[in-house]
Amino acid sequence: MEYRDYYQILGVQRAATADEIKTAYRRLARKYHPDVSKEPNAEARFKEMQEAYEVLKDPEKRAAYDQLGSEWKSGQQFRPPPDWGSGFEFDGAPGGARGARHRRASGRARGGSGAAQEEVFEQEGFSDFFSSLFGGGSPFGAAARHGGRDHHARIDLELEQAFRGAASTLELKRPEMKPDGTLEVRTHTVRVTIPPGVTDGQLIRLAGQGEPAAEGGRSGDLYLEAHILPHRLYQLDGRDVTLTLPVAPWEAALGAGVTVPTLGGPVEMQIPAGAQSGQKLRLRGRGLPGQPPGDEYVQLKVVLPPANSAEAKALYAEMRSKLDFNPRADLKG
Repeated sequence: MEYRDYYQILGVQRAATADEIKTAYRRLARKYHPDVSKEPNAEARFKEMQEAYEVLKDPEKRAAYDQLGSEWKSGQQFRPPPDWGSGFEFDGAPGGARGARHRRASGRARGGSGAAQEEVFEQEGFSDFFSSLFGGGSPFGAAARHGGRDHHARIDLELEQAFRGAASTLELKRPEMKPDGTLEVRTHTVRVTIPPGVTDGQLIRLAGQGEPAAEGGRSGDLYLEAHILPHRLYQLDGRDVTLTLPVAPWEAALGAGVTVPTLGGPVEMQIPAGAQSGQKLRLRGRGLPGQPPGDEYVQLKVVLPPANSAEAKALYAEMRSKLDFNPRADLKG
């Protein structure tokens, strides 16, 4: 997908205040609103401006967008970083579509100026770039609670941390708008205990650590959404893990006892005689802890020794001549 420079689209500097961004949007809206504009490509230009304003008017979206850096240029090929959204603290609790459903701005104008009467947008028509950063699958796809003070953030965990649990101090970034209308990203730390067996997407609630309450009321909560990072050995599915285990041909053919790594430490496992490549064996209860605990699935992968010596080639030639074996027998009509 192509990168979009939202500051360039609205014609403002990256250090622009909230009022300057709003003024720029309204000025362009009067010029390009498709119900009144005579400019070519007015509708496409207006939708592009809506998308830019949807991001830059929101302190959280703007702060996260700014983290991508200023070296990107419009039209460059772009892919969101794998840790997109981690470490940012957002307003609202996870779940559902963030905020009220947006719709296209009314075609009526104030005083005949052509300015949109409402600053509400049809997000479904926004670009793939916007969707990849701020769509429902992103940390921004959370539902804001009107009048609420809950915050949420995504935290990255190693699979071993999810298995054993961990006590950790996190540094979170909280975007805030200063009185002069400029954006500031403040950092603060929270102490959290990760329970053993936390699953991908699970919420950890820190009571009273969201937005402070006004006039002595109850502070909001902070919800941490666990994101378990890819592992070099295991593939995670809920509480189950899958390990690909290389085995020699004679281990698969004759059976063998082998040592298998698990999240809780190595265990001994018996490969049955006549095992096939791709076959899965189960180690009960060796996945993530829980009620019930997950399992570990061991997928066998038969690996052939290289024929890189005269002796090895001779052994393969002897097998070819003495074994009545056709791996493609089932393909015959």
